[in-house]
Amino acid sequence: MTISKVTVIGLGIMGMPMARNLLAAGFEVTGHNRSAGKIAQFEEDGGRGAQSLAEAVSGADAIITMLPDSPDVEAVADGADGIFARAKTGALWLDMSTIRPDVAVRLAEQAREAGLRPLDAPVSGGEQGAIDGALSIMAGGREEDFAAAAPVFEAVGKTIVHVGPAGAGQTVKAANQLIVAGNIQLLAEALVFLDAHGVDSRAALDVLGGGLAGSKVLDQKGQKMLDGDFAPGFRLELHHKDLGIVTAAARESGVALPLGASVAQLVTAAVQRGDGGLDHSALFALARELSGQTGNRAE
Repeated sequence: MTISKVTVIGLGIMGMPMARNLLAAGFEVTGHNRSAGKIAQFEEDGGRGAQSLAEAVSGADAIITMLPDSPDVEAVADGADGIFARAKTGALWLDMSTIRPDVAVRLAEQAREAGLRPLDAPVSGGEQGAIDGALSIMAGGREEDFAAAAPVFEAVGKTIVHVGPAGAGQTVKAANQLIVAGNIQLLAEALVFLDAHGVDSRAALDVLGGGLAGSKVLDQKGQKMLDGDFAPGFRLELHHKDLGIVTAAARESGVALPLGASVAQLVTAAVQRGDGGLDHSALFALARELSGQTGNRAE
């Protein structure tokens, strides 16, 4: 199967740079979004805009959905003008959103019944990874469909792994979000601890980053915390949603996640204090508040 026409549904923080990278890779890319402004912006970048979902899906060799939550994906997949009804037979459907694993399995079954080739392929790497075309992609579905989707994945990602059958990609992404949230919270607490002892936090980050405590979270979020820069690369409200997926799936499988549950509650608290629209590094503000430190910055 030759893939030349790719549709991206959802031109947000992640979807827009992914669509641009697909354009740069030589694909004919159609973009669709609920807000017309994003469609116009993509057209200015050289892409084709589609005002309706049916128009976006029609004729595409591969359809990418990059949407906030399970209901959003279900809405564009199953409906009179949705993917299942309007996509051509044999088209690849790559759901790169982060949704519930059980929903991914159910939608994959429906997609195959409609003659499509589904993969749940959530990503990690945040906005910068999307811009750089360096996302980690964890794909669930059939081996042959994964192989067919390789040119599309390679245009937007760097680490691309088939992790199992339908739903496996979303399960791995849930584990990813658990690890990332825990790392961000511990980094925030470490900076609060350092600040309380009058340590030069910037120098501390330099040395910590070179040892076993080093991580991509430290590299990408540490300076943002110190600068009080919580412009959203990945919003806390979305991480809150993702941890809900983790805790629900863990409960269904009988797995205990004591630390994960604690972090999920802290993320809930941060969202409820009004920080849901900020980057998930804004957990630092809550950590400071809990220790009686004022403001969002470590001096």
